[in-house]
Amino acid sequence: VFNKLIRRYKYLERGFEEEIKKLLLFLKGFTESERTKLAMLTGILLGNGTLSSSILSSLFNENLVKEGVSAAFAVKLFKSWISEKDINAVAGGLRKVNMDNRLLELFPANKQSYDHFVKYFTDAGLKELADFVRNQQSLGARKELQKELQDQMARGDPLKEIITYAKEEMKKNSISEQTMISIVWSCVMGAVEWNKKEELLTEQAIKHLKLYSPLLAAFTTQGQSELTLLLKIQEYCYDNIQFMKAFQKIVVLFYKADVLSEEAILKWYREPNMAKGRSIFLDQMKKFVEWLKNAEEESESESEED
Repeated sequence: VFNKLIRRYKYLERGFEEEIKKLLLFLKGFTESERTKLAMLTGILLGNGTLSSSILSSLFNENLVKEGVSAAFAVKLFKSWISEKDINAVAGGLRKVNMDNRLLELFPANKQSYDHFVKYFTDAGLKELADFVRNQQSLGARKELQKELQDQMARGDPLKEIITYAKEEMKKNSISEQTMISIVWSCVMGAVEWNKKEELLTEQAIKHLKLYSPLLAAFTTQGQSELTLLLKIQEYCYDNIQFMKAFQKIVVLFYKADVLSEEAILKWYREPNMAKGRSIFLDQMKKFVEWLKNAEEESESESEED
């Protein structure tokens, strides 16, 4: 009935949301059974789009939070909402009204930690919501890290200091090396204003990347990280057309600077990974890859003779 009415008379939508917000503010006036019903109904209405996630702001009421009513109600509400849709739809609804970063407010200030949130909702059978919040934390940490790295590069801080800071943050926030090399590559390529002329651009890129190669090398200690970097270079050169001809030169530079290994380059060349400009870049790399293969064969034959 509510759905049909609101679809026909759109102006009722706002009024209905305001009434639900008021109801949620007075949860303590309901019995446990009534709260459960209201939580389930609210989850259904959020799931079918009758309500906006903004109504959750009522659950951040100080008295409700302090007495644990908000968190207990949220468990039932999210179970109902997720059963109507799925965690991706719930996450989308929360992001739409900037509620995705406010869920910790369901707990008192002394318990507003990601660890407490994750444990509480995992124990209540909502692991997918706990994982979503954990990912949000990681995403926030990555954004802050990227901004700080950009600031350090803009100031011209010594590479040694930048590497130390990045490694500490990587450990503190459990960021993988593959994610880290993507962040570092993005920061390095965004740290300079590129020349509009293609012939001057390649020279500028090689000079710039040579300067930052120790930073990139610090986060390519694993084969998977090297492959991630290669795919990032491929993507960047394809998306920024003026870099198309620079791909091979960048890869060779990184090979000489011990950022990329022979194994990673050959693996990238052999295995289809990303379609973006692949045929063009394979053609560019053909001679260098042949040279690598010949060097590898010579090395193997020398080892056999020894």
